[in-house]
Amino acid sequence: MVLSALLFALMSVAVKLSADTLPNTVVVFFRSAVGLLTLLPWIVGVDLRTRHFNEHGIRSLAGIASMYCFFFALARMRLSDAVLLNYSLPLFMPMVESVWLGEEFPRRLWTPIVVGFLGILLILRPGRGLAEPVALIGVASALFAAVAQVGVRRLTRTEPVARIVFYFAISATLLSALPAAAHWRTPQGSLWWAVLAMGATATAGQLALTRAYAHAPASQVGPFIYSAVVFAGVLDWLFWRRLPDAFSIAGTILVGGAGMLSLRLSPARAAAETPGPATV
Repeated sequence: MVLSALLFALMSVAVKLSADTLPNTVVVFFRSAVGLLTLLPWIVGVDLRTRHFNEHGIRSLAGIASMYCFFFALARMRLSDAVLLNYSLPLFMPMVESVWLGEEFPRRLWTPIVVGFLGILLILRPGRGLAEPVALIGVASALFAAVAQVGVRRLTRTEPVARIVFYFAISATLLSALPAAAHWRTPQGSLWWAVLAMGATATAGQLALTRAYAHAPASQVGPFIYSAVVFAGVLDWLFWRRLPDAFSIAGTILVGGAGMLSLRLSPARAAAETPGPATV
């Protein structure tokens, strides 16, 4: 799980490096297309026939929206802040499940949710950040990711995981192709390495995450995914010489702690709620 977190953090670095010169629409397309190509060897022989196109469509649209928002925030925010906001999706999961699936909202989750949102407010900067659209877009990436994860949970009742991942990958590639074509810019030189790394690290991260769940309950290993925020902070300093300020550190502690507690209190749903880029 820690390896998975490192790979997702490296994916975020690749996105941020690519976004320095490429439009967001092009970055999303390359992430989707390279991810699809990387995935193909793993779905050979998988039955891809489905009768649940509507459910796949909702899951895919939410995941793509989360990707656009997350990548936009990564390009304009401190790396660790953008990653943490995206990883706050467990705070939204119970509310989305209550509205969409009609499930009862567990009272025990109110405490971590309130604590987590206080952490988000600190990262958004009281009195200043709330007026900055990029910070709110970072939060929106988590909300869309929560909707996507609920969609995955619904689909797992009737669909194998490989089929769910494939339909998202192909949908993301096709739907992002047109916006990318309208703002096309070809990567130059070493930027191709960052573009290729986006898809490769995300796919490898998902495989490592799945492997972790094969060896231990999600409620035990799930919280370790938050080490991605630590890795993002270190990588932020190595690449951009940016260190977190007091607000970011406090917000990280609150959001990370609340997310871990939420996963602990909902072990039956922890696998579906474990954060990780909804772009996977």
